[in-house]
Amino acid sequence: MKRLILAAMMILFATTANAQKDVTKFLGIPVDGTKAEMTKKLKAKGFTSHPLDPEVLEGEFNGEKVNILIGTNNNRVYRIMVSDQKMRDKTDIRIRFNNLCYQFEHNGNYGFFNGDQSIPQDEDIYYEMKINDKRYEAVYYQSPVSDSTMLANTLIERLSSKYNYTVEQVATLTEEEQAKLQFDLAYDLISKKSVWFMISERYGEYSILMYYDNEYNRSNGEDL
Repeated sequence: MKRLILAAMMILFATTANAQKDVTKFLGIPVDGTKAEMTKKLKAKGFTSHPLDPEVLEGEFNGEKVNILIGTNNNRVYRIMVSDQKMRDKTDIRIRFNNLCYQFEHNGNYGFFNGDQSIPQDEDIYYEMKINDKRYEAVYYQSPVSDSTMLANTLIERLSSKYNYTVEQVATLTEEEQAKLQFDLAYDLISKKSVWFMISERYGEYSILMYYDNEYNRSNGEDL
C-alpha cells in the first residue's frame, strides 16, 4: 500500500497539478462544474429543453424516454436525476427494475456491495409500498478511472481533506496502518461515485428515478 499510494502521488507531481478529480460520470460527462456548463454538455448529447419547464431536459437514455434534472450545491453540480416519462403498472415496473439490476451487475464499470437487489417475482409491490412503506432502490458504484494522474489527484485530495496526511506522513505509517488506510481509501473512492435508482409511485402507477451522484460536491452542512 505504501508503494501504491506513493507511486500514485509521484505520478501526479511529475505531470500536472491541474488534473481532474475522479468523479461520477453521466454519459461520459463528469457530474461536476456549473449547471450552465452541464446543461450545455447534455444538449450536445441530444437532450432538449422541456416545452413546459426550461429547467428540465428531455431525451432518450438507455432505450427510455426520460426527463433530466440537474442538482447543484453552491452552484456546483452534484447530481443528475433521470426520470422515466413512461408510467407502468406493478408488473411492468418490477420487470423494468430487475432489468436495470441485471444491466448494472453485468457492466464491468460498476461494483456493488448489497448482493442481489432485484425484486422477487412473488412480491406485491403495491402492498409493500402502500401498507409497509417499503422503498425499492438499488445502489451501484462506478469503478475508479484507469487514468493514473486523475486517480493520484483524487487520492491526494482524500488523504489531505479526510485523513490529514501529507506524502511524508504516509511514508512513515506502519504496515498495519497502511493496510487500514488502503481499505478506507478504496471504499471512500468508490462510495463517492454512486449511481442508484428507485421506484416512484403516483396514483397507482410507477416509474424509475435514477441518480448519478458526485458525493464530493454534496452539501455536508458547511453552510449551517
